[in-house]
Amino acid sequence: MKTIATLGSHCALQILKGAKDEGFETVIITKKSREGLYRRFDFVDNFIAVEHFSEITESAHLARLNELDSILIPHGTLISEVGIKKVENDLSIPFFGSRGILKWEADRDLKERLMKESDFRTPKIFESAEDIDRLTIVKRSGAAGGFGYFLAKDLASFNENMSRLRSAGILQSDEEVQIQEYVVGVPVYFQFFYSKVKNRLELIGIDRRYETNVDGLGRLPAWEQLEMKEGFFPSYLVVGNSPLVLRESLLNYVFEMGEKFVEACTRLVPPGMIGPFCIEGVYNEKGDFIAFEFSGRIVAGTNLYVSGSPYSSLLFDQPVSMGRRIAIEIREGVESGSIGKLLT
Repeated sequence: MKTIATLGSHCALQILKGAKDEGFETVIITKKSREGLYRRFDFVDNFIAVEHFSEITESAHLARLNELDSILIPHGTLISEVGIKKVENDLSIPFFGSRGILKWEADRDLKERLMKESDFRTPKIFESAEDIDRLTIVKRSGAAGGFGYFLAKDLASFNENMSRLRSAGILQSDEEVQIQEYVVGVPVYFQFFYSKVKNRLELIGIDRRYETNVDGLGRLPAWEQLEMKEGFFPSYLVVGNSPLVLRESLLNYVFEMGEKFVEACTRLVPPGMIGPFCIEGVYNEKGDFIAFEFSGRIVAGTNLYVSGSPYSSLLFDQPVSMGRRIAIEIREGVESGSIGKLLT
């Protein structure tokens, strides 16, 4: 039986717990500073301890992973701390899902193209800060978890915030960010799974995110907010997630949106979508969903549903997290002889 491997961060616990529930051996690549955390859990069988996650591409670690007949499950930390180039060129172990989709996720121009090809309603994108004529949110590219995002209403506020981030060493140039219209509404994150084995799209869960300090700011009276505006900068760093159940009348569009995304991936990013992905956006005052991001892999919001969600319960007669759903797909791929089309 193959071994399921992942980096010790983000959603590793549910990935490895789900793998163990489906009968797989598990291996974690963890920073030495976090090794004690993962040794608390009996479902983690093997440990590879590193100082930095980028060391995963070193020959000794790759040899160990291949010796264990490992399949690597990617998540956001693989993108943010190992990097797309190393994932594409140096990570010579079987990889569950589409390796190519991660480049489209990390590159803002490719991301925008794929979302347009999916026929999503999207916010206006400003090519230059000089064109800003409304409230915008300025985002770093890649899996930054909201860190370094800021609001800008005009060129002056854009330059002020960029200067602050440059001084802090977070950004080097304007080329590292995307300027996107800020859509007022309810932020919602749809956790999908596309099964190559069953040839079907599944909605596994829905969540919202808690972001510092914009969510905490709303707990202050307006006069306090006004007094602190000088020198105060909102932060969109994600610190946690909360569950959400959608009005049932809105679900049909959600599935249509997911299916259009899968179809666009098949056309543009062969071999297409494999396994988990997330479409992220806002419901506006009309109840229309405006999509502003996608993630082409498991997202941390799925950690809410280690024992299953209201939506996974409609599909399975047992508790199924996204981590376990991945393991089910791999097991069924092995059993049916179709595992090759799940790996890249």
